[in-house]
Amino acid sequence: MAEQNSIYKCEICGNVVSVIEAHDGALVCCEQEMKRLVEISTEHEGKEKHVPVIERTNEGVKVKVGSIPHPMEEKHYIELIQLMDGNNVVIGKRLLPGDKPEAEFCIADNGKLSARILCNIHGLWKSKA
Repeated sequence: MAEQNSIYKCEICGNVVSVIEAHDGALVCCEQEMKRLVEISTEHEGKEKHVPVIERTNEGVKVKVGSIPHPMEEKHYIELIQLMDGNNVVIGKRLLPGDKPEAEFCIADNGKLSARILCNIHGLWKSKA
């Protein structure tokens, strides 16, 4: 069974699915179950380029990827930035190669927001709330 607000990836073709609403049944692609991506945090190697950094602005919230900018090349880039309130996705932005590895959201910060990003090579990374 798929988990709500989780991200799954096909290990064969690379399709990625973000679950908005979960019910009974499995997510299947290329005739096999998709793999649920596990969030990586600051304890892991590569944190300086992958852990999202949240900045409060006058307009809302800005999320930058890493303390040093993440590459945004054709073969290595950030695909997605999401703001989370607990385990719930509040808002997200899709990125493409050549984009800046950041996103601005016009949203009130309740002090409980965290962010997660999806690197096409190194997986799903999450900041602490």
